[in-house]
Amino acid sequence: MNTAEMFSLTQKMEKSWDNEFQELVKALPKEDGWIGSHLYFYQGFWCPALVLKSFISFQKNFQAFASDVILATFPKCGTTWLKALAYITLYRSHFARDENPLLSSSPHQLVRFLEYDLYLNNPFPDLQNACAYEPRLFATHVPYASLPTSITDSNNKIVYICRNPLDMFISLWLFSTKLRENNLRPLSPDEAFDKFYHGIYAFGPFFEHVLGYWKASRENPNKILFLKYEDLMEDTNSHLKKLSMFLGVPFTEDEEKQGVVPEIVKMCSFENLKELEVNKKGLHASGIPNADFFRKGEVGDWSNHLTPSMVERLEKLIQEKLNNSGLTFKLSSKTSRIFHPSE
Repeated sequence: MNTAEMFSLTQKMEKSWDNEFQELVKALPKEDGWIGSHLYFYQGFWCPALVLKSFISFQKNFQAFASDVILATFPKCGTTWLKALAYITLYRSHFARDENPLLSSSPHQLVRFLEYDLYLNNPFPDLQNACAYEPRLFATHVPYASLPTSITDSNNKIVYICRNPLDMFISLWLFSTKLRENNLRPLSPDEAFDKFYHGIYAFGPFFEHVLGYWKASRENPNKILFLKYEDLMEDTNSHLKKLSMFLGVPFTEDEEKQGVVPEIVKMCSFENLKELEVNKKGLHASGIPNADFFRKGEVGDWSNHLTPSMVERLEKLIQEKLNNSGLTFKLSSKTSRIFHPSE
Protein backbone atom coordinates (compact mmCIF):
# COMPACT_ATOMS: atom_id res chain seq x y z
CA MET A 1 0.00 0.00 0.00
CA ASN A 2 1.50 3.32 -1.08
CA THR A 3 0.60 6.78 0.19
CA ALA A 4 -2.17 7.25 -2.37
CA GLU A 5 -3.71 3.90 -1.48
CA MET A 6 -3.56 4.71 2.24
CA PHE A 7 -5.30 8.05 1.59
CA SER A 8 -7.92 6.29 -0.54
CA LEU A 9 -8.49 3.72 2.23
CA THR A 10 -9.10 6.52 4.72
CA GLN A 11 -11.67 8.12 2.42
CA LYS A 12 -13.44 4.78 1.90
CA MET A 13 -13.54 4.16 5.65
CA GLU A 14 -15.13 7.57 6.23
CA LYS A 15 -17.80 6.82 3.61
CA SER A 16 -18.52 3.37 5.03
CA TRP A 17 -19.07 4.48 8.63
CA ASP A 18 -22.41 3.15 9.92
CA ASN A 19 -25.31 5.50 10.65
CA GLU A 20 -24.78 5.65 14.41
CA PHE A 21 -21.12 6.47 13.99
CA GLN A 22 -21.83 9.01 11.26
CA GLU A 23 -24.21 10.84 13.59
CA LEU A 24 -21.44 11.02 16.20
CA VAL A 25 -18.94 12.28 13.66
CA LYS A 26 -21.27 15.02 12.41
CA ALA A 27 -21.13 16.65 15.82
CA LEU A 28 -17.31 16.62 15.99
CA PRO A 29 -15.15 19.58 14.95
CA LYS A 30 -13.13 18.69 11.85
CA GLU A 31 -9.86 19.99 10.37
CA ASP A 32 -7.64 19.05 7.45
CA GLY A 33 -4.87 16.77 8.63
CA TRP A 34 -1.20 16.98 7.81
CA ILE A 35 -1.22 14.19 5.22
CA GLY A 36 -4.48 15.17 3.53
CA SER A 37 -7.16 13.22 5.40
CA HIS A 38 -9.28 14.70 8.18
CA LEU A 39 -8.71 15.10 11.90
CA TYR A 40 -11.71 14.94 14.26
CA PHE A 41 -11.74 16.58 17.69
CA TYR A 42 -12.82 13.78 20.00
CA GLN A 43 -12.68 13.90 23.81
CA GLY A 44 -10.32 16.86 23.79
CA PHE A 45 -7.85 15.55 21.18
CA TRP A 46 -7.51 15.50 17.39
CA CYS A 47 -7.95 11.96 16.09
CA PRO A 48 -7.06 10.94 12.50
CA ALA A 49 -10.04 9.76 10.44
CA LEU A 50 -8.21 6.52 9.70
CA VAL A 51 -8.34 5.41 13.34
CA LEU A 52 -11.32 7.24 14.84
CA LYS A 53 -13.61 4.21 14.69
CA SER A 54 -10.89 1.82 15.90
CA PHE A 55 -10.09 4.29 18.70
CA ILE A 56 -13.70 4.09 19.87
CA SER A 57 -13.84 0.29 19.43
CA PHE A 58 -10.72 -0.01 21.57
CA GLN A 59 -12.27 2.23 24.23
CA LYS A 60 -15.53 0.28 24.33
CA ASN A 61 -14.34 -3.29 23.95
CA PHE A 62 -10.83 -3.72 25.31
CA GLN A 63 -10.64 -5.77 28.49
CA ALA A 64 -7.31 -5.43 30.23
CA PHE A 65 -5.57 -8.19 32.17
CA ALA A 66 -3.81 -7.20 35.39
CA SER A 67 -0.61 -8.53 33.83
CA ASP A 68 -0.84 -6.42 30.64
CA VAL A 69 1.85 -3.93 29.70
CA ILE A 70 0.77 -0.90 27.64
CA LEU A 71 3.35 1.24 25.87
CA ALA A 72 1.72 4.66 25.58
CA THR A 73 3.41 7.32 23.48
CA PHE A 74 2.81 10.55 21.65
CA PRO A 75 3.60 10.20 17.91
CA LYS A 76 7.25 10.80 16.97
CA CYS A 77 8.56 10.58 20.52
CA GLY A 78 10.52 7.32 20.34
CA THR A 79 7.70 4.80 19.95
CA THR A 80 9.62 2.41 17.67
CA TRP A 81 12.67 2.46 19.94
CA LEU A 82 10.62 1.89 23.09
CA LYS A 83 8.82 -1.04 21.47
CA ALA A 84 12.13 -2.72 20.68
CA LEU A 85 13.59 -2.14 24.15
CA ALA A 86 10.47 -3.27 25.98
CA TYR A 87 9.93 -6.37 23.84
CA ILE A 88 13.48 -7.69 24.12
CA THR A 89 13.68 -6.88 27.84
CA LEU A 90 10.30 -8.32 28.81
CA TYR A 91 10.59 -11.52 26.79
CA ARG A 92 14.35 -12.14 26.84
CA SER A 93 13.94 -15.44 28.70
CA HIS A 94 11.94 -16.84 25.76
CA PHE A 95 14.79 -16.80 23.24
CA ALA A 96 18.54 -17.39 23.27
CA ARG A 97 20.94 -14.48 23.38
CA ASP A 98 22.10 -15.18 19.84
CA GLU A 99 18.51 -15.10 18.60
CA ASN A 100 17.19 -11.68 17.70
CA PRO A 101 13.47 -11.30 16.90
CA LEU A 102 14.25 -7.83 15.54
CA LEU A 103 16.06 -9.41 12.58
CA SER A 104 12.87 -10.90 11.19
CA SER A 105 10.15 -8.56 12.50
CA SER A 106 9.88 -4.81 12.85
CA PRO A 107 9.21 -3.42 16.35
CA HIS A 108 5.68 -2.57 15.17
CA GLN A 109 5.04 -6.20 14.24
CA LEU A 110 6.33 -7.39 17.60
CA VAL A 111 4.39 -4.85 19.67
CA ARG A 112 1.16 -4.08 17.89
CA PHE A 113 -0.79 -0.85 18.11
CA LEU A 114 -4.30 -1.16 19.47
CA GLU A 115 -5.97 1.60 17.45
CA TYR A 116 -3.60 1.66 14.45
CA ASP A 117 -3.48 -2.10 13.99
CA LEU A 118 -5.49 -4.58 16.06
CA TYR A 119 -8.79 -2.65 16.12
CA LEU A 120 -8.27 -1.01 12.74
CA ASN A 121 -10.47 -3.41 10.78
CA ASN A 122 -12.04 -5.45 13.56
CA PRO A 123 -13.98 -4.19 16.61
CA PHE A 124 -13.31 -7.53 18.35
CA PRO A 125 -9.80 -8.66 17.39
CA ASP A 126 -8.15 -11.84 18.66
CA LEU A 127 -5.94 -10.15 21.24
CA GLN A 128 -4.69 -13.33 22.86
CA ASN A 129 -3.02 -14.53 19.68
CA ALA A 130 -1.74 -11.03 18.90
CA CYS A 131 1.07 -11.53 21.40
CA ALA A 132 3.59 -14.35 21.11
CA TYR A 133 4.30 -14.45 24.84
CA GLU A 134 2.82 -13.48 28.18
CA PRO A 135 2.30 -11.00 29.69
CA ARG A 136 0.54 -9.28 26.82
CA LEU A 137 2.34 -6.23 25.42
CA PHE A 138 0.47 -3.60 23.39
CA ALA A 139 1.02 -0.02 22.22
CA THR A 140 -1.21 3.04 21.86
CA HIS A 141 -1.18 6.77 21.13
CA VAL A 142 -4.48 7.28 22.98
CA PRO A 143 -4.44 10.00 25.69
CA TYR A 144 -4.61 8.87 29.30
CA ALA A 145 -8.09 10.31 29.89
CA SER A 146 -9.44 8.37 26.89
CA LEU A 147 -8.00 4.97 27.81
CA PRO A 148 -10.53 2.21 28.54
CA THR A 149 -11.41 2.07 32.23
CA SER A 150 -10.26 -1.56 32.23
CA ILE A 151 -6.73 -0.18 31.80
CA THR A 152 -6.87 2.79 34.16
CA ASP A 153 -8.68 0.84 36.89
CA SER A 154 -6.62 -2.36 36.78
CA ASN A 155 -3.18 -3.23 38.12
CA ASN A 156 -1.54 -3.44 34.72
CA LYS A 157 1.55 -1.44 33.82
CA ILE A 158 1.84 1.58 31.53
CA VAL A 159 5.15 2.85 30.13
CA TYR A 160 4.97 6.35 28.64
CA ILE A 161 7.68 8.14 26.69
CA CYS A 162 7.69 11.78 25.60
CA ARG A 163 10.14 14.04 23.79
CA ASN A 164 10.91 17.72 23.81
CA PRO A 165 8.28 19.44 21.65
CA LEU A 166 10.76 21.19 19.36
CA ASP A 167 12.31 17.95 18.12
CA MET A 168 8.93 16.25 18.10
CA PHE A 169 7.49 18.95 15.82
CA ILE A 170 10.32 18.62 13.28
CA SER A 171 10.05 14.84 13.28
CA LEU A 172 6.26 15.02 12.87
CA TRP A 173 6.44 17.53 10.04
CA LEU A 174 9.07 15.59 8.05
CA PHE A 175 7.27 12.29 8.69
CA SER A 176 3.96 13.77 7.50
CA THR A 177 5.65 15.21 4.41
CA LYS A 178 6.58 11.67 3.33
CA LEU A 179 3.00 10.48 3.74
CA ARG A 180 1.19 13.48 2.27
CA GLU A 181 -1.11 12.68 -0.64
CA ASN A 182 0.75 13.19 -3.93
CA ASN A 183 -1.86 15.45 -5.49
CA LEU A 184 -1.62 17.91 -2.60
CA ARG A 185 1.03 20.57 -2.43
CA PRO A 186 3.60 20.08 0.36
CA LEU A 187 2.69 21.45 3.78
CA SER A 188 5.03 24.39 4.27
CA PRO A 189 7.05 24.79 7.50
CA ASP A 190 4.96 27.86 8.41
CA GLU A 191 1.67 26.04 7.85
CA ALA A 192 2.83 23.01 9.82
CA PHE A 193 4.11 25.23 12.62
CA ASP A 194 0.81 27.09 12.86
CA LYS A 195 -1.11 23.81 13.14
CA PHE A 196 1.38 22.53 15.68
CA TYR A 197 1.24 25.70 17.76
CA HIS A 198 -2.55 25.39 17.97
CA GLY A 199 -2.43 21.67 18.74
CA ILE A 200 -4.02 20.52 15.46
CA TYR A 201 -2.25 17.24 14.63
CA ALA A 202 -2.75 13.55 15.33
CA PHE A 203 -3.47 13.07 19.04
CA GLY A 204 -2.66 16.68 19.78
CA PRO A 205 -2.51 18.93 21.64
CA PHE A 206 0.87 17.59 22.72
CA PHE A 207 1.01 19.27 26.12
CA GLU A 208 -2.37 17.99 27.25
CA HIS A 209 -1.38 14.48 26.15
CA VAL A 210 1.94 14.57 27.99
CA LEU A 211 0.52 16.17 31.13
CA GLY A 212 -2.23 13.57 31.33
CA TYR A 213 0.31 10.78 31.69
CA TRP A 214 2.73 12.92 33.72
CA LYS A 215 0.15 13.71 36.39
CA ALA A 216 -1.10 10.11 36.47
CA SER A 217 2.47 8.83 36.86
CA ARG A 218 3.05 11.10 39.84
CA GLU A 219 -0.16 9.92 41.45
CA ASN A 220 0.57 6.25 40.78
CA PRO A 221 4.27 5.65 40.02
CA ASN A 222 3.89 1.91 40.55
CA LYS A 223 1.48 1.78 37.62
CA ILE A 224 2.97 4.31 35.19
CA LEU A 225 6.64 4.68 34.31
CA PHE A 226 7.20 8.10 32.72
CA LEU A 227 10.28 8.30 30.48
CA LYS A 228 11.84 11.13 28.51
CA TYR A 229 13.44 10.46 25.14
CA GLU A 230 16.39 12.74 25.88
CA ASP A 231 17.18 11.00 29.19
CA LEU A 232 16.94 7.60 27.53
CA MET A 233 19.36 8.74 24.83
CA GLU A 234 21.80 10.14 27.38
CA ASP A 235 21.98 7.01 29.56
CA THR A 236 20.19 4.10 27.95
CA ASN A 237 21.79 1.48 30.18
CA SER A 238 20.49 2.84 33.48
CA HIS A 239 17.04 3.58 32.08
CA LEU A 240 16.83 0.08 30.61
CA LYS A 241 17.54 -1.33 34.08
CA LYS A 242 14.83 0.93 35.46
CA LEU A 243 12.44 -0.33 32.78
CA SER A 244 13.24 -3.97 33.57
CA MET A 245 12.59 -3.39 37.28
CA PHE A 246 9.28 -1.70 36.51
CA LEU A 247 8.20 -4.56 34.26
CA GLY A 248 9.03 -7.10 36.96
CA VAL A 249 11.89 -8.72 35.04
CA PRO A 250 15.03 -7.16 36.58
CA PHE A 251 18.39 -8.10 35.17
CA THR A 252 20.13 -10.70 37.30
CA GLU A 253 23.65 -10.33 38.61
CA ASP A 254 24.80 -12.97 36.13
CA GLU A 255 23.13 -11.12 33.24
CA GLU A 256 24.87 -7.91 34.24
CA LYS A 257 28.24 -9.69 34.42
CA GLN A 258 27.60 -11.22 30.99
CA GLY A 259 26.92 -7.79 29.48
CA VAL A 260 23.27 -8.44 28.64
CA VAL A 261 22.26 -4.82 29.31
CA PRO A 262 24.67 -3.12 26.85
CA GLU A 263 23.96 -5.95 24.41
CA ILE A 264 20.24 -5.13 24.38
CA VAL A 265 20.99 -1.41 24.22
CA LYS A 266 23.15 -1.94 21.12
CA MET A 267 20.66 -4.37 19.58
CA CYS A 268 17.80 -1.88 19.98
CA SER A 269 19.76 1.27 19.15
CA PHE A 270 18.36 3.62 16.54
CA GLU A 271 21.42 3.07 14.35
CA ASN A 272 21.08 -0.71 14.43
CA LEU A 273 17.32 -0.76 13.90
CA LYS A 274 17.56 1.62 10.95
CA GLU A 275 20.07 -0.61 9.17
CA LEU A 276 18.15 -3.88 9.60
CA GLU A 277 16.77 -5.16 6.32
CA VAL A 278 13.34 -5.83 7.82
CA ASN A 279 12.98 -2.12 8.61
CA LYS A 280 14.03 -1.04 5.12
CA LYS A 281 11.15 -2.79 3.41
CA GLY A 282 7.56 -3.78 4.07
CA LEU A 283 4.60 -1.87 5.46
CA HIS A 284 2.96 -1.23 8.80
CA ALA A 285 -0.67 -2.39 9.16
CA SER A 286 -1.79 1.22 8.55
CA GLY A 287 0.00 1.25 5.19
CA ILE A 288 3.01 3.31 6.30
CA PRO A 289 6.36 2.01 4.97
CA ASN A 290 8.55 0.62 7.77
CA ALA A 291 11.47 2.72 6.56
CA ASP A 292 9.53 5.93 7.23
CA PHE A 293 9.64 5.29 10.97
CA PHE A 294 13.39 5.99 10.97
CA ARG A 295 15.03 9.35 10.29
CA LYS A 296 17.74 10.75 12.61
CA GLY A 297 16.65 10.16 16.17
CA GLU A 298 18.85 13.02 17.36
CA VAL A 299 18.33 15.37 20.29
CA GLY A 300 18.52 19.03 19.25
CA ASP A 301 17.93 18.56 15.51
CA TRP A 302 15.26 21.28 15.77
CA SER A 303 18.07 23.85 15.69
CA ASN A 304 18.67 22.93 12.02
CA HIS A 305 15.10 23.70 11.02
CA LEU A 306 13.32 26.18 13.30
CA THR A 307 13.62 29.95 12.88
CA PRO A 308 14.44 32.08 15.96
CA SER A 309 10.87 33.40 16.03
CA MET A 310 9.49 29.83 15.99
CA VAL A 311 11.76 28.86 18.87
CA GLU A 312 10.72 31.92 20.86
CA ARG A 313 7.02 31.18 20.36
CA LEU A 314 7.42 27.53 21.31
CA GLU A 315 9.44 28.33 24.42
CA LYS A 316 6.72 30.72 25.56
CA LEU A 317 4.13 28.03 24.85
CA ILE A 318 6.12 25.48 26.88
CA GLN A 319 6.29 27.92 29.78
CA GLU A 320 2.57 28.60 29.59
CA LYS A 321 1.53 24.95 29.35
CA LEU A 322 3.98 23.38 31.81
CA ASN A 323 4.17 26.10 34.45
CA ASN A 324 4.00 24.61 37.96
CA SER A 325 3.69 21.07 36.57
CA GLY A 326 7.18 19.98 37.61
CA LEU A 327 7.85 18.68 34.09
CA THR A 328 10.95 19.92 32.24
CA PHE A 329 12.48 19.19 28.84
CA LYS A 330 16.08 18.94 27.72
CA LEU A 331 16.25 20.69 24.36
CA SER A 332 19.78 19.91 23.22
CA SER A 333 22.39 17.20 23.66
CA LYS A 334 25.18 19.64 22.76
CA THR A 335 24.65 22.29 25.39
CA SER A 336 22.87 20.37 28.17
CA ARG A 337 20.27 23.10 27.85
CA ILE A 338 17.17 22.33 29.92
CA PHE A 339 13.97 24.29 29.64
CA HIS A 340 12.31 24.93 32.99
CA PRO A 341 8.81 26.41 32.66
CA SER A 342 9.54 28.66 35.63
CA GLU A 343 12.32 30.47 33.73
